[in-house]
Amino acid sequence: MLTKTPKECWEDFIHFVEECCSATEFQNWIAPIKVDSSTDSELVLEVPNIFVQEYLLQNFKKHLDNFLPTKANGQLALSFVIAAPKKQTPLKTEQPAPPLMVTEKQECSLNPLYTFEHFIEGTSNQFVKSAALGIALRPGKSYNPLFIHGGVGLGKTHLLHAIGHYVKQHHKRLKVHCITTESFINDLVDALRNKTTEKMKRFYRTLDVLLVDDIQFLQSRLNFEEEFCNMFEALINQNKQIVITSDKPPGELKLSERMIARMEWGLVANVGIPDLETRVAILQHKADQKGIKISHKVAFFIAERIFNNVRQLEGALNRLAAFSQMMGLDVTEEIVENTLSELFQKTQSKRVSMDNILKSVAIMFGVRVSDLCGSSRAKNIALPRQVAMYLAKEMINDSLMKLAASFGGKTHSTLLHAWKKISNQIGKDEMLRRQIQMARRNIES
Repeated sequence: MLTKTPKECWEDFIHFVEECCSATEFQNWIAPIKVDSSTDSELVLEVPNIFVQEYLLQNFKKHLDNFLPTKANGQLALSFVIAAPKKQTPLKTEQPAPPLMVTEKQECSLNPLYTFEHFIEGTSNQFVKSAALGIALRPGKSYNPLFIHGGVGLGKTHLLHAIGHYVKQHHKRLKVHCITTESFINDLVDALRNKTTEKMKRFYRTLDVLLVDDIQFLQSRLNFEEEFCNMFEALINQNKQIVITSDKPPGELKLSERMIARMEWGLVANVGIPDLETRVAILQHKADQKGIKISHKVAFFIAERIFNNVRQLEGALNRLAAFSQMMGLDVTEEIVENTLSELFQKTQSKRVSMDNILKSVAIMFGVRVSDLCGSSRAKNIALPRQVAMYLAKEMINDSLMKLAASFGGKTHSTLLHAWKKISNQIGKDEMLRRQIQMARRNIES
């Protein structure tokens, strides 16, 4: 037997949602929902439009199941009614019209540090940076749309804002707007609520350059997707430039075929994980920006151990700077080890095979795989064999005896001796350390 009415359960749900979502999200999506009527068996909610109803059911269905009662068939004891349009009272002449959601002040909120000058170029992002610069030089006349995709923290937003900065500086007459997909959705909801959708449409359709971040948040929101697609086509048909970022390529997004086809019209470019040299350059560039002194060797030490994305590198640098400044210490490898050890990343060794190690080392040192497994003690063979043994112990979680057997029946003591020797040499021989790092990257890829 329920101790609370459906209306009281809804009030509990409202308190819960207000605590777990952002203030903007709550005001845009939850606050407009009112209780229309309530009985002991069912709750009827009044929503301003169908978008709010869809948002509630798509994002909070699990929580609604926990808070609200259900019918005999297992469905929520919940129904909706669309609020009737309110009668508009004549406005006094001195009163301004309802403001358009997108104002000049909000028009282009660009991060001042996200410029082409501050973007470190490497093999993983050289192509996409060139494409972005080409867009900025000739908006609407090269690749349109430009779709940039890649993992978190690899520089997608940086490039998006860099285009915005360049266009605003060199094409002052063009109207540029940079927005996240979530902000676009919130703008549309507010426009529906304030009955200013036509003004919003006019605003977007008069843009010269539209920069949209994180389009993946448009997934499973069909009504918003349709409006975005209509706006997209209107701008493209006017040769206005559109740049979109996403964590996945268009074909992997859960969007309509029409939307995917539109995004694949122009150029799709990927931002990859930066290689070691690029990570070092990024670290030193950001260290210079922050006034932190780190040696080339320390930069390599960090970059070899933190490699997933640029944000992690910057976070590590911030922590290192705070520690060294508070303690009044120079940044050394020992300080890095003590301060950042929990941030260090390790690649999964389960995918690494002995064949991969042998082939990679053989290519690196210009020898044959059979030489590494043979008995020759020539220096040009012995060193690569010891490197291969070192990498085998470091990257494969197996017994020393089994690993050593892969080298033509060597003993586990031979492999352990090789590992210790190479471990000591790495600290003294920079060239050898770089060769081993390169071989490791080839093996892991």
